[in-house]
Amino acid sequence: MPDTDGYEVCRRVRATDPHVQVLFLSAKSEEIDVVVGLRLGADDFIRKPFGKHELLARLRSALRRVQARSQPARSFAMRDLTVYPLELRAERAGVSIDLSPRDAAILALLHERAGQVVDRDTLLDRCWGVDYFPESRTLDMHIAKLRRRIEAEPAAPTLIETVRGAGYRYRPRAATGE
Repeated sequence: MPDTDGYEVCRRVRATDPHVQVLFLSAKSEEIDVVVGLRLGADDFIRKPFGKHELLARLRSALRRVQARSQPARSFAMRDLTVYPLELRAERAGVSIDLSPRDAAILALLHERAGQVVDRDTLLDRCWGVDYFPESRTLDMHIAKLRRRIEAEPAAPTLIETVRGAGYRYRPRAATGE
């Protein structure tokens, strides 16, 4: 790489997305090179020369780790609402609520980032796809419809909180100390 090195690329990737698998394929063979790469966040460090079977086995191993991590939870709780993403439904007080795949993805993302503001672009990219170019109010209208189905009091939502000018947030507990 003419303008930078693998260590710097690894630093940038880790700063942007801690979940991306980073594998070094390197001619550097000193133990310190491997240690530095792994300390910077690489998931594996493969020294040249290597056989194609070893490379394929290490790539498959990395993919298995990603797939295991990306499997949706069988269920998760958002206060008094239990969400079953694989079944595309939620439940509150014994009452089942049907969810669309997009509804389940929104709730899973908000739950995954509990307490954090999830910006509009992230919600759209993760729940609609990066190739989708929405109308200006698509997300807001979808959230409003979802709230009508999952919130105990849709006019005073507690599960999906609007953060004006920033996005949406799920707080595991209300700010009032609930």
